[in-house]
Amino acid sequence: MRHGGQILIEQLKAFGAKRAFCVPGESYLAALDGLYESGIDTIICRQEGGAAMMAEAHGKMTGEPGLCFVTRGPGASNAAIGVHIAQQDSTPMILFVGQVARGMQDREAFQEVNFQAMFGPLCKWAAEIRQTERIPEYVARAWHTALSGRPGPVVLSLPEDMLSARAEAEIVPKCPTPVAHPGEEDLQAVHDALAGAKRPLMIIGGPLWSKEASEQVAAFAERLALPVVATFRYQDYMDNRHPNYVGNMGIGIDPNLARRIREADWLLVMGPRLGEMTTGGYSLVKAPVPDQHLIHIHPCAEELGRVYRTEVPVQASLRAFAARLADIPTPNNLPWAEETVLARKEYEAFSQPQETPGAVKMEQVVSYVNSTLPENAIVTNGAGNY
Repeated sequence: MRHGGQILIEQLKAFGAKRAFCVPGESYLAALDGLYESGIDTIICRQEGGAAMMAEAHGKMTGEPGLCFVTRGPGASNAAIGVHIAQQDSTPMILFVGQVARGMQDREAFQEVNFQAMFGPLCKWAAEIRQTERIPEYVARAWHTALSGRPGPVVLSLPEDMLSARAEAEIVPKCPTPVAHPGEEDLQAVHDALAGAKRPLMIIGGPLWSKEASEQVAAFAERLALPVVATFRYQDYMDNRHPNYVGNMGIGIDPNLARRIREADWLLVMGPRLGEMTTGGYSLVKAPVPDQHLIHIHPCAEELGRVYRTEVPVQASLRAFAARLADIPTPNNLPWAEETVLARKEYEAFSQPQETPGAVKMEQVVSYVNSTLPENAIVTNGAGNY
């Protein structure tokens, strides 16, 4: 028989896990034993907030759940920052938290916290594994939950004695994640809306895109002469040098672009939730009834119509919808084509570096980084005053 830590890591390996992030702690030593024996690339971090953010970034970049292990109490509290980011950005992630032994719970044992109550509002699902033999079941459900519908974080609490106990447990085979596809009536509805539009604008963002989806969106936008705007934190979803790319929504938006969004008659929203940061405090797209007509494509049915009234709601995976864009006929008339060219010129003018005060010229730093790094480089920076 294997102990719970070995069962846990074996189940993760069965699902294809290759990397985990952690700050070692005494409350999940058995899981650390399993990681040590597994060959999974385990990144030791100095602080749980950083570990959780690394796991969130891993999930965002790979499309697979980012894995993070932390100890109870303070460790879990620090990691909550990364869980919150994963929830807001719809990033698949699983946080494993060490917990006091089952026989000590509800006595306010050292660093004891009810993690289901703590993390419930911050994630898609928070649970505690109380039986060693059920570890594969819980891990499989966590993996599926993190990836299905609108992706997001899951938190599993691991009582110390449950994790070190030995049991017979059958590993659960990996199953495909359900993918929602657009129907023919959905594609027709999108076509009909655009065929009657005068000032349409496409807004892209959201979780689990791919290189192919980005290329398919660019081809669709070029064919229909659509201006394309990226949402907050998703500027890389379309080559910013593409003639149909006209800027991004979020902090410091170009006033010309903000005006164009407000004046659009139809918004083709592919992927994003249209949250506070993207919409400038719900001013560019008013909630709950926007001034613009709305076509909203999102993988989760619950998200469609949750904040905004939507004339054309389409539940579909973003990759699946992007793959069908070529099947949407080009409208007979494209009266907005000249405005797309003007919007691109406005974006290029707005993007010209402006001299900053002080000895350190940040515009020169960014220009140098942009011209020096390879195309596939990833640059990270923290929030703050720059």
